[in-house]
Amino acid sequence: MREADVVRAALAEAAALIGALAVDRVEPIVQAAGAIRVALERGGTVLAFGNGGSAADAGHLAAELVGRFRRERAGLPAIALTADAAVVTSIANDYGFDRVFARQIEALGRAGDVAVALTTTGASANVNRGVDAARQRGLVTIGLTGRDGGETGRLVDLHVNIPGADTARVQEAQRVVLHVLCDLVERDRG
Repeated sequence: MREADVVRAALAEAAALIGALAVDRVEPIVQAAGAIRVALERGGTVLAFGNGGSAADAGHLAAELVGRFRRERAGLPAIALTADAAVVTSIANDYGFDRVFARQIEALGRAGDVAVALTTTGASANVNRGVDAARQRGLVTIGLTGRDGGETGRLVDLHVNIPGADTARVQEAQRVVLHVLCDLVERDRG
């Protein structure tokens, strides 16, 4: 396959997956934005987490909320639980990698906060333990997943599933969803 054909195929796949979201995933996205908005209005914090590319996307979400997405406004409280290497590695060393998010949620999460779990498979033990910890502490849990949502999709309060199996395409679509969430959250803020 020629390089130009590879590019066309990748762009077509991404467009098709994002287009599928507009058909039957709009309501979960609106509900997730509403949950984030309510939590922030009540003084809550957004705690985002995931592994690998999803860890980077958790940081991206926190950056857009703390900084700004499109509109000038006050900073919004958000933390990427993947951002502090000393915390992540000390928890992984002392408690095991499957506890890196749960332990931080136990320390930082409060009832009324929102936990946003990002995963392309729904099968990451540390993400699912983080969701469990969040639910036990009274946080609203939102999952952005790929494939069939896996265990994460079954655990969260609000599930935004990207119906794809290719990790790269799912992550691309998740970034679009994250930007839409930020846009919706900012709309009521000056």
